[in-house]
Amino acid sequence: MDEEPPTPAKRRMVRPPTGGNEGGRSKPARLKTATGRTPSSQAWLERQINDPFSARARAMGYRSRAAFKLTEIDDRFHLLKRGSKVIDLGCAPGGWIQVALQRHAGTVVGVDLLEIDPPLQGDAILLVMDFTDPACPPRLLEVLGGPPDVVLSDMAPNTVGHKQTDHLRIMNLIEIAADFAIEVLKPGGAFVTKAFQGGEAAGVIALLKKHFNEVRMFKPKASRSDSSEVYFVATGFRGR
Repeated sequence: MDEEPPTPAKRRMVRPPTGGNEGGRSKPARLKTATGRTPSSQAWLERQINDPFSARARAMGYRSRAAFKLTEIDDRFHLLKRGSKVIDLGCAPGGWIQVALQRHAGTVVGVDLLEIDPPLQGDAILLVMDFTDPACPPRLLEVLGGPPDVVLSDMAPNTVGHKQTDHLRIMNLIEIAADFAIEVLKPGGAFVTKAFQGGEAAGVIALLKKHFNEVRMFKPKASRSDSSEVYFVATGFRGR
Protein backbone atom coordinates (compact mmCIF):
# COMPACT_ATOMS: atom_id res chain seq x y z
CA MET A 1 0.00 0.00 0.00
CA ASP A 2 1.36 3.41 -0.93
CA GLU A 3 2.12 5.77 1.93
CA GLU A 4 -0.08 8.82 2.32
CA PRO A 5 1.63 12.09 1.37
CA PRO A 6 2.63 14.36 4.29
CA THR A 7 0.25 17.08 5.39
CA PRO A 8 1.09 20.12 3.25
CA ALA A 9 2.35 23.21 5.00
CA LYS A 10 0.11 26.20 4.51
CA ARG A 11 1.75 29.58 4.16
CA ARG A 12 -0.65 32.31 5.14
CA MET A 13 -0.61 35.94 5.95
CA VAL A 14 -1.05 36.65 9.69
CA ARG A 15 -1.76 40.32 10.21
CA PRO A 16 0.10 42.06 13.04
CA PRO A 17 -2.05 44.49 15.05
CA THR A 18 -2.69 47.80 13.31
CA GLY A 19 -4.62 50.92 14.19
CA GLY A 20 -7.63 51.07 16.42
CA ASN A 21 -8.22 52.55 19.83
CA GLU A 22 -6.35 50.91 22.69
CA GLY A 23 -9.11 51.85 25.07
CA GLY A 24 -11.50 49.57 23.26
CA ARG A 25 -15.13 49.52 24.44
CA SER A 26 -15.77 52.03 27.22
CA LYS A 27 -19.32 51.11 28.32
CA PRO A 28 -20.39 47.63 29.44
CA ALA A 29 -22.36 45.82 26.76
CA ARG A 30 -25.16 43.33 27.15
CA LEU A 31 -26.22 40.77 24.59
CA LYS A 32 -29.48 41.71 22.94
CA THR A 33 -31.00 38.28 23.43
CA ALA A 34 -30.33 35.28 25.61
CA THR A 35 -32.68 33.00 23.70
CA GLY A 36 -31.36 29.45 23.62
CA ARG A 37 -28.47 30.17 26.00
CA THR A 38 -27.95 28.86 29.50
CA PRO A 39 -27.37 31.48 32.23
CA SER A 40 -23.71 30.39 32.50
CA SER A 41 -23.09 30.75 28.76
CA GLN A 42 -24.87 34.12 28.77
CA ALA A 43 -22.66 35.32 31.61
CA TRP A 44 -19.53 34.03 29.85
CA LEU A 45 -20.38 35.80 26.61
CA GLU A 46 -21.12 39.09 28.38
CA ARG A 47 -17.85 38.82 30.32
CA GLN A 48 -15.99 38.15 27.07
CA ILE A 49 -17.56 41.18 25.38
CA ASN A 50 -16.82 43.49 28.31
CA ASP A 51 -13.40 42.14 29.22
CA PRO A 52 -10.93 45.06 28.79
CA PHE A 53 -8.25 42.89 27.20
CA SER A 54 -10.76 41.43 24.75
CA ALA A 55 -11.87 44.94 23.90
CA ARG A 56 -8.27 46.07 23.38
CA ALA A 57 -7.57 43.03 21.23
CA ARG A 58 -10.52 43.86 18.96
CA ALA A 59 -9.48 47.53 18.80
CA MET A 60 -5.85 46.74 17.97
CA GLY A 61 -6.50 43.99 15.45
CA TYR A 62 -5.27 41.03 17.49
CA ARG A 63 -6.92 37.67 16.91
CA SER A 64 -7.45 37.12 20.64
CA ARG A 65 -6.81 38.59 24.08
CA ALA A 66 -4.13 35.90 24.50
CA ALA A 67 -1.82 38.11 22.41
CA PHE A 68 -1.37 40.35 25.45
CA LYS A 69 -0.25 37.34 27.51
CA LEU A 70 2.66 36.65 25.19
CA THR A 71 3.41 40.38 24.97
CA GLU A 72 3.76 40.52 28.76
CA ILE A 73 5.84 37.33 28.86
CA ASP A 74 8.20 38.63 26.19
CA ASP A 75 8.46 42.06 27.79
CA ARG A 76 9.55 40.34 30.99
CA PHE A 77 11.81 37.60 29.65
CA HIS A 78 12.89 38.86 26.19
CA LEU A 79 12.39 35.60 24.32
CA LEU A 80 11.62 36.79 20.79
CA LYS A 81 14.70 38.01 18.97
CA ARG A 82 14.92 39.42 15.47
CA GLY A 83 15.18 36.54 13.01
CA SER A 84 14.53 33.82 15.58
CA LYS A 85 12.80 30.59 14.59
CA VAL A 86 9.60 29.98 16.52
CA ILE A 87 7.21 27.03 16.87
CA ASP A 88 3.75 27.80 18.27
CA LEU A 89 1.84 24.75 19.56
CA GLY A 90 -1.93 25.19 19.71
CA CYS A 91 -1.68 28.38 17.66
CA ALA A 92 -5.35 29.06 16.83
CA PRO A 93 -6.73 31.67 16.47
CA GLY A 94 -3.32 33.22 15.78
CA GLY A 95 -2.75 35.89 18.43
CA TRP A 96 0.65 34.58 19.51
CA ILE A 97 1.77 34.30 15.89
CA GLN A 98 0.81 37.96 15.41
CA VAL A 99 2.97 38.97 18.38
CA ALA A 100 5.94 36.88 17.21
CA LEU A 101 5.77 38.48 13.76
CA GLN A 102 5.29 41.94 15.20
CA ARG A 103 8.45 41.44 17.22
CA HIS A 104 10.41 40.49 14.10
CA ALA A 105 10.78 36.74 14.56
CA GLY A 106 12.10 35.09 11.42
CA THR A 107 10.33 31.85 10.50
CA VAL A 108 7.20 31.13 12.55
CA VAL A 109 5.48 27.74 12.34
CA GLY A 110 2.17 27.12 14.07
CA VAL A 111 0.15 23.94 14.50
CA ASP A 112 -3.40 23.40 15.68
CA LEU A 113 -6.32 21.06 15.20
CA LEU A 114 -8.28 24.09 13.99
CA GLU A 115 -7.60 25.95 10.79
CA ILE A 116 -6.71 29.63 11.18
CA ASP A 117 -8.76 31.99 9.09
CA PRO A 118 -6.86 34.25 6.68
CA PRO A 119 -5.75 36.92 6.12
CA LEU A 120 -2.38 36.93 7.88
CA GLN A 121 0.53 39.24 7.20
CA GLY A 122 4.01 37.88 7.51
CA ASP A 123 5.79 34.65 6.80
CA ALA A 124 3.86 32.23 9.02
CA ILE A 125 3.59 28.55 8.14
CA LEU A 126 0.50 26.86 9.55
CA LEU A 127 -0.17 23.15 9.92
CA VAL A 128 -3.58 21.68 10.64
CA MET A 129 -2.50 18.62 12.61
CA ASP A 130 -2.79 16.97 16.00
CA PHE A 131 0.44 17.77 17.84
CA THR A 132 0.17 14.48 19.74
CA ASP A 133 0.34 12.60 16.43
CA PRO A 134 3.89 11.14 16.18
CA ALA A 135 4.08 12.44 12.62
CA CYS A 136 3.65 16.06 13.74
CA PRO A 137 6.96 16.90 15.52
CA PRO A 138 9.22 15.89 12.60
CA ARG A 139 6.89 17.72 10.22
CA LEU A 140 7.23 20.90 12.29
CA LEU A 141 11.02 20.73 12.12
CA GLU A 142 10.90 20.00 8.41
CA VAL A 143 8.86 23.07 7.53
CA LEU A 144 10.75 25.26 10.03
CA GLY A 145 14.01 24.34 8.34
CA GLY A 146 15.94 23.46 11.47
CA PRO A 147 15.78 23.60 15.26
CA PRO A 148 13.78 26.44 16.84
CA ASP A 149 15.01 29.20 19.11
CA VAL A 150 11.66 29.36 20.92
CA VAL A 151 8.88 26.83 21.49
CA LEU A 152 5.56 28.30 22.64
CA SER A 153 2.60 26.27 23.88
CA ASP A 154 -0.79 27.73 24.72
CA MET A 155 -2.42 24.34 24.21
CA ALA A 156 -5.41 23.30 26.27
CA PRO A 157 -7.37 20.06 25.90
CA ASN A 158 -11.08 19.80 25.31
CA THR A 159 -12.63 19.42 28.75
CA VAL A 160 -15.20 16.79 29.66
CA GLY A 161 -16.33 18.33 32.96
CA HIS A 162 -14.70 15.65 35.13
CA LYS A 163 -12.06 17.43 37.21
CA GLN A 164 -9.58 14.56 37.50
CA THR A 165 -9.86 13.58 33.84
CA ASP A 166 -9.48 17.17 32.67
CA HIS A 167 -6.46 17.63 34.93
CA LEU A 168 -4.77 14.53 33.52
CA ARG A 169 -5.36 15.77 29.99
CA ILE A 170 -3.87 19.16 30.81
CA MET A 171 -0.77 17.66 32.42
CA ASN A 172 -0.32 15.24 29.53
CA LEU A 173 -0.19 18.12 27.04
CA ILE A 174 2.27 20.05 29.19
CA GLU A 175 4.56 17.03 29.46
CA ILE A 176 4.41 16.31 25.72
CA ALA A 177 5.19 19.95 24.90
CA ALA A 178 8.10 19.99 27.38
CA ASP A 179 9.55 16.77 25.97
CA PHE A 180 9.30 18.21 22.47
CA ALA A 181 11.03 21.45 23.45
CA ILE A 182 13.88 19.58 25.14
CA GLU A 183 14.29 17.39 22.07
CA VAL A 184 14.39 20.13 19.43
CA LEU A 185 15.50 23.49 20.88
CA LYS A 186 18.76 25.16 20.01
CA PRO A 187 21.19 25.68 22.91
CA GLY A 188 20.23 28.90 24.65
CA GLY A 189 16.62 28.56 23.51
CA ALA A 190 13.42 29.15 25.45
CA PHE A 191 10.19 27.30 26.16
CA VAL A 192 6.84 28.69 27.35
CA THR A 193 3.85 26.56 28.28
CA LYS A 194 0.44 27.19 29.78
CA ALA A 195 -0.11 25.51 33.15
CA PHE A 196 -2.48 25.85 36.09
CA GLN A 197 -1.82 26.66 39.73
CA GLY A 198 -2.47 23.77 42.04
CA GLY A 199 -1.74 21.23 39.33
CA GLU A 200 0.64 18.34 39.88
CA ALA A 201 3.40 20.09 37.97
CA ALA A 202 6.39 19.32 40.19
CA GLY A 203 7.61 16.63 37.80
CA VAL A 204 7.50 18.98 34.79
CA ILE A 205 9.27 21.74 36.69
CA ALA A 206 11.99 19.32 37.81
CA LEU A 207 12.43 18.13 34.21
CA LEU A 208 12.74 21.68 32.92
CA LYS A 209 15.26 22.62 35.61
CA LYS A 210 17.50 19.78 34.41
CA HIS A 211 17.73 21.31 30.96
CA PHE A 212 17.27 25.09 31.38
CA ASN A 213 19.26 27.66 33.33
CA GLU A 214 16.13 29.30 34.71
CA VAL A 215 12.52 28.18 35.12
CA ARG A 216 9.95 30.72 36.30
CA MET A 217 6.21 30.70 36.91
CA PHE A 218 4.51 33.83 35.56
CA LYS A 219 0.91 35.02 35.57
CA PRO A 220 0.30 37.78 33.01
CA LYS A 221 -2.12 40.56 33.87
CA ALA A 222 -4.04 39.51 30.77
CA SER A 223 -4.89 36.22 32.50
CA ARG A 224 -8.19 36.65 34.30
CA SER A 225 -7.77 37.12 38.05
CA ASP A 226 -10.27 34.35 38.80
CA SER A 227 -8.39 31.88 36.60
CA SER A 228 -5.73 29.49 37.91
CA GLU A 229 -3.89 29.84 34.59
CA VAL A 230 -0.15 30.52 34.80
CA TYR A 231 2.78 30.05 32.42
CA PHE A 232 6.05 28.22 32.93
CA VAL A 233 8.87 30.15 31.27
CA ALA A 234 12.10 28.21 30.81
CA THR A 235 15.13 30.06 29.44
CA GLY A 236 18.76 29.26 28.68
CA PHE A 237 18.37 25.76 27.28
CA ARG A 238 21.53 23.82 28.07
CA GLY A 239 21.13 21.18 25.39
CA ARG A 240 20.46 17.48 25.61
